[in-house]
Amino acid sequence: MSDGTSTLPERVAVTPDAAALLRQLRAQHGELMFHQSGGCCDGSSPMCYPAGEFLTGDVDEHLGDLDIGDGGVVPVWMTRAQYEYWKHTHLTIDVVPGRGAGFSLEAPEGVRFLIRSRLLTDDEYAELHTAGVL
Repeated sequence: MSDGTSTLPERVAVTPDAAALLRQLRAQHGELMFHQSGGCCDGSSPMCYPAGEFLTGDVDEHLGDLDIGDGGVVPVWMTRAQYEYWKHTHLTIDVVPGRGAGFSLEAPEGVRFLIRSRLLTDDEYAELHTAGVL
């Protein structure tokens, strides 16, 4: 996580290209948030919204906050049901050319966000599990 005080392994990260786009989108739209849905096709893409536009609740899991530089932090959420399938993974938000089919803020820019994932290492998983995060 990006609060600078946690020593736990991160569950989410952002590539430099995606962070640059997020800074641009934040300048245009204000504070931002991501919600990773569990649908198929573009329904499983990370969706970027103005903060608070997508309402989260008891069915959502806060995965962490992305440090996008310039003091910007973007929280990342996922439905708890989908999290049960993905809790063993580290997720990195990246950006690639092309348009997604959703309402994510990057669509007019001719690019789309996507998730790159890897399994947590045994040590990362053990630390997160011991801390009660998983």
